[in-house]
Amino acid sequence: MADSDTSISIENEEQLWIELHKVVATQCPAEAHEIIDDALRSWLYLASRCREEFSRSEDDVANASQSLLDGALFHTDPEYVRKQIIYSLLQEDEPGPLYVIANFLLIDGRAEEATFKRMIEEGCFHRLLELINGRKEDDPGLHRLLLDLMYEMSRIEQLRIEDLLHVDDGFVIYLFELIEGLSDDVHDPYHYPIIRVLLVLNEQYMVASTTTISDPASPTAPLTNRVVKCLSLYGPNYRTFGENIILLLNRETETSLQLLILKLLYLLFTTKATYEYFYTNDLRVLLDVIIRNLLDLPNELMSLRHTYLRVLYPLLAHTQLNQPPHYKKDEVQKLLRILAGSGNTHFAPVDETTLRLVDRVAKVKWLADEGIEGIGAGEVARKFLGISLSHNDAASNVSVVDVAAVMEKPGVQTPSKKAEAEAGAEAEAEAKVEARAKAEVRAEAKNDIKNEVPRRSSSDLRRSIDVARRSSSDVRRSSDLSRPSSSEKSKEVSKSEKSNRPKKPLPEVPKHRHGIPYATSVLENGTRNTKKSPPKAPPPRRKGRIKHTETVKSISELV
Repeated sequence: MADSDTSISIENEEQLWIELHKVVATQCPAEAHEIIDDALRSWLYLASRCREEFSRSEDDVANASQSLLDGALFHTDPEYVRKQIIYSLLQEDEPGPLYVIANFLLIDGRAEEATFKRMIEEGCFHRLLELINGRKEDDPGLHRLLLDLMYEMSRIEQLRIEDLLHVDDGFVIYLFELIEGLSDDVHDPYHYPIIRVLLVLNEQYMVASTTTISDPASPTAPLTNRVVKCLSLYGPNYRTFGENIILLLNRETETSLQLLILKLLYLLFTTKATYEYFYTNDLRVLLDVIIRNLLDLPNELMSLRHTYLRVLYPLLAHTQLNQPPHYKKDEVQKLLRILAGSGNTHFAPVDETTLRLVDRVAKVKWLADEGIEGIGAGEVARKFLGISLSHNDAASNVSVVDVAAVMEKPGVQTPSKKAEAEAGAEAEAEAKVEARAKAEVRAEAKNDIKNEVPRRSSSDLRRSIDVARRSSSDVRRSSDLSRPSSSEKSKEVSKSEKSNRPKKPLPEVPKHRHGIPYATSVLENGTRNTKKSPPKAPPPRRKGRIKHTETVKSISELV
C-alpha cells in the first residue's frame, strides 16, 4: 500500500471529494484483499492530495479519515484495513501520506482501543520515536500529530520493556528543549502535546518498575527513568517544564491527566536531586491548587484524594516550603482537620488510608511545632471507626507501587463539589422562577374569571322590566319635551342678548414692573444687547410730611 495511485486526475476540490467518496464506498468480498489494497492506495493518495493542495484546515484530513471509517470499504474487513494502515506507518517516509495515516490511526484508536494495542504489538512505538526525534522543523503539523498519537497509544496500554529501552537521554532532552523554546502554535503556547508525552513516559517507567518487582520473570536489570534522570542532572536548564505542569494541573479537569502530573510530582519531591527543581513561587501556587482540589473533591473519589495527599507530604517536608516564613500554615492545618473529620459526627466516617495519610502530613516538622489536636490517625480511627491502629499502621507505608497503581480511564472528568453546588443552586433557582411564573398565571386566570360579566340575578331582571315599562312613557313625553316652554324661551332670549353684548377690554398689563417698557439696545457692531439692565433706584425718601407742608405755606405767604 505504500505506492500511490496516480491514475486519478484531480482538477479541483469538489472532484477530489467525489472521487474519495466513491473509493470508500467500494464494495467487495472480504477475501478480495487486492481490491481492498487498491482502494486503500487510492484513498491514501486522494487524502494526501487534499492536505497538500486543497486543505484549508486539519479538519479536512479528519473528514477523509472519518469517511473511510464510515464507508463500505472499511466495514468489509476492519481488521485487515487496520493492519494494512499500521504496516504503512512502519514503512512510509513521505510527510503527506504519514499525516493521513497517523490521523486515521488516532481517530480509530480513540474509538477502538484495540487499535492502539495492535500498534504496540507491531512495534509502532519505536517507529514513532524515530519519526518524532529531531524532525519538528520538517513538518510541525505532522510532528504535533505524531506526539498526540504516541501519547494516546501509551496511556491506553502498557508498553513493553524493549520499547522503553529505545528511549534514550537524547530523545528526552530534545523534548525538554522544545518546551524551553517559543511555541509556533497560537492555540498551544505551553507545548501541552510534548508535556503529555513526557508525563506518560514517566508513568510507563513507574509501572514497569513495579512490574519488575512483582514479576520474577522480568529482566533483573533496573530500568532507568529517563525523565527523572534528565531533570536530576539538568533540571535548572528546563524549569519551564515545571512551570507548565503546574499550570496544567491548575486547569485540567480530566482525572487521568491529573494523575499523570501527580505521579511525576511525587517522584520529583521524593528524589533528593530534584527537591528544589521548582521555583518557590511555583511551589506556592502548587500548594494552593492542591488545597483547593482536595476541598473540592467529592467523597467517592478516594484514590485521587489519596494521591494528592501522597504528593502533599513530600511537598511540605522536602521542598523550599519547609523554610520560614511557612506559606499557608493555618490553611493546611484546617485542611487536615476537615479531611480527618475532626469534630464532625454527622457524616460518614473517613477511610483508614485517608486517616493514615493525613496523620503523616500532620507530622511534618513545621506543621507539628505548635501541635494539631484532633487529627491523629489513631485518635480519629478510635473515635469514629471503633478500631485501634498500631504504630506501623498509623505511619504511612506509601511507596512508588501505591502511586503507580492509581489509574483512570481517559476522558473521565473529575467531579467538583463547587460545580455540583452551583448546578443545584441554579436548578433550584430555575424551579423557583418556574413556580413563580405558574403562580402568576393562576392569579391572572382568577382575576380574569372575576372580571367576567356575571349572570343576571332576579333583581336585575325586575329592574330591566321596570326600565322597559318606563321607556314607553318616555317616548310619549318626548314630543312634549321637544316643544320649548315660555320660561325656556325667555332664558334663550336672555342668553342670546348676553352673547351679543360687546366685551369690555381687559386692563393693560405693564411690560415692566415700574411701568416703563423695556427696549433692546443696539451695539456698535450691529448686534442687539439682550441682557436685561437692572431697574433704576427709587428716589430718596423725604425727611417728613410735616416739614414739607410748612415749607409750602411759607412759600405761598412770600408770594
